Amino acid sequence: MTVGSDIILDRMMALHPKIIDLTLDRVWRLLAILDHPERALPPVIHIAGTNGKGSTQAMIRAGLEGAGKRVHAYTSPHLARFHERIRLAGDLISEPALTAVLDECYAANGDQSITYFEITTIAALLAFSRTPADYTLLEVGLGGRLDVTNVVDRPAMTVITPVSIDHQQFLGDTLPEIAAEKAGIIKRGVPCVVGPQQDAALEVIEAHAARLGAPLLVHGQHWHVWEERDRLIFQDENGLLDLPLPNLIGAHQVQNAGIALATLRALGFQDPAFEAAVTRAEWPARLQRLRHGPLVDAADRAELWLDGGHNPAAGLALAEALGRLPARPLHLICGMLNTKDIAGYLRPLAGVAASLHAVSIPDEVNTLPAETTAAAATGVGLAAQTADSAQAAVADIVAQTPNARILICGSLYLAGHILRENG
Repeated sequence: MTVGSDIILDRMMALHPKIIDLTLDRVWRLLAILDHPERALPPVIHIAGTNGKGSTQAMIRAGLEGAGKRVHAYTSPHLARFHERIRLAGDLISEPALTAVLDECYAANGDQSITYFEITTIAALLAFSRTPADYTLLEVGLGGRLDVTNVVDRPAMTVITPVSIDHQQFLGDTLPEIAAEKAGIIKRGVPCVVGPQQDAALEVIEAHAARLGAPLLVHGQHWHVWEERDRLIFQDENGLLDLPLPNLIGAHQVQNAGIALATLRALGFQDPAFEAAVTRAEWPARLQRLRHGPLVDAADRAELWLDGGHNPAAGLALAEALGRLPARPLHLICGMLNTKDIAGYLRPLAGVAASLHAVSIPDEVNTLPAETTAAAATGVGLAAQTADSAQAAVADIVAQTPNARILICGSLYLAGHILRENG
């Protein structure tokens, strides 16, 4: 009987007791056994940051592919299926290819301790090293300095998206501490594109780059991006670009597009790449309109949207983006993890939403109980109640407001559950 990828992934979960354990010792050991696939990758663009990594990566990939390039891409976590994490030369990895590379890594590791994220990331690097492509996009999982993706000695480019407070239990309690971890991806002499940053974070990034002699391309200094008359305007020393607004909605996506454009320009690309970056990028669960499936059918005339943002900066960005949509009564269905700043996330949304139905995230051990989410929502001024499920919440909202705009939000884990159930 052929063993599928799901079975091997389950086995990998048992190799180390912690989901997150930041060190590279186990990684270097397994990479050596596998003859260092990280040294055989197509040119790498390495992306770290707190918010916008995935959207920025999607725009860079769209731009590169618009210029005719074949692109590997690695991202995490996945939403509906693990295969989403690994894109080989433009296509999601196939089940046979994923099973083979996971099995090889599992066998090479033996019974040695290694985390699930470490061994699965190494599997992605192994797959990338064996498939021809023009570029490799690596998105950091957590932090940067000690992240598994930080094993490439000489990337073509590094990118740091906006840094904010998140994952304090792993990265530090202050913005400078967190920025120092993100800046750990900067390599000696390798250019780094830096997105919009608070001063405290930018000072740390600039100091780290100076020690390594890494040229910086910093938002507000070396490049600028803004919205004007429903167009995106980008300017750097090479001149001005006048482009459509990103197909991903919101002012934060204009900023992410700026980061992608600065990266593409630094790599020497021209207009076809720039246009593709802003018009062709797709990134699920980032203010995604759901248009089919049983949950959409149950919503009837109501709009159904999905977003996986989960920290205060994401809440701010989401509130701004929602304000761009045609007016409709907005109702939230929210589920979050117990490690997040729920009040900080919900506070900006309280100004744009009429109500919130709180749910627990199904099959997630670290879910915040629905009652706790509802209490936090009430605390920031939202009319809130609990629901047994997203389906029950949709039914309740539609019964009261048939033309509602319903946003399911608060966690990528909840978003993944919705995408699987509504597929």
